[in-house]
Amino acid sequence: MLKVEGLSKEFRNGRGKSAKSVYAVKNLSFQCKPGEIYGLLGPNGAGKTTTLRCLSTLIKPTAGNAFIDQYNVIEHGQIFRSKIGFLTSDMKLDGYFTPDYMMNWFGKLNKMEDDVINQRKEKLFNDLQMMDFIHKKIDKLSTGMKQKTAVAISLIHDPDVIIFDEPTNGLDIVTSKAVTDFLISRAKAGKIVIISTHNMTIAEKLCHRFGILVKGELKEEGTLSEIIEGSNWGNLEDVFFSYILPGGDHV
Repeated sequence: MLKVEGLSKEFRNGRGKSAKSVYAVKNLSFQCKPGEIYGLLGPNGAGKTTTLRCLSTLIKPTAGNAFIDQYNVIEHGQIFRSKIGFLTSDMKLDGYFTPDYMMNWFGKLNKMEDDVINQRKEKLFNDLQMMDFIHKKIDKLSTGMKQKTAVAISLIHDPDVIIFDEPTNGLDIVTSKAVTDFLISRAKAGKIVIISTHNMTIAEKLCHRFGILVKGELKEEGTLSEIIEGSNWGNLEDVFFSYILPGGDHV
């Protein structure tokens, strides 16, 4: 189980007495259990990426905490990090190397034995349909191939929790389907999966439960039917836009 409790992240703009505090995330709480895909939805600047970076230990929350079983992100950062596979939307891969080489390198970084690395490579390369390009340099790969490589690298250590920030952003329809089908398979295998997206079609296809973030605050949370039944709208997209468009019920 992954639990987020009262998570907040404050940034300071400026210096001295003129500095102003801005909360990218404010008092956010939700949970996700094994076998479930949880979608953090929101427009750009809603706090989705900041939340995921706090969960991945890249940045430290100002307040609150997150837990994976008995471990928390504040006190057990190294253990917490080892249980997570994090794919950021701005992940950059060195174009000189091949997917096969990068998988070996990140496997070693995660202190994995060679035989375990090879087993994980074989599984991920097959699951993501990568075998045709694993020995090509990354700078020669298409956007979709690079994204598959980034997905594989982030999961080389077989983490319990998969956290993907906008996993289908910029992908063609074929690669997007390959990535979403892969995430569904990981949830069915008992993994905890958290994604951020502003694509309602992807969200409805993938996610068991949702949290709608607006200006760092959780405005709606629940299953698709729970969110729709608690609103005046007929679908998730309409609920989403009611919070962010001028004239919406919640604006």
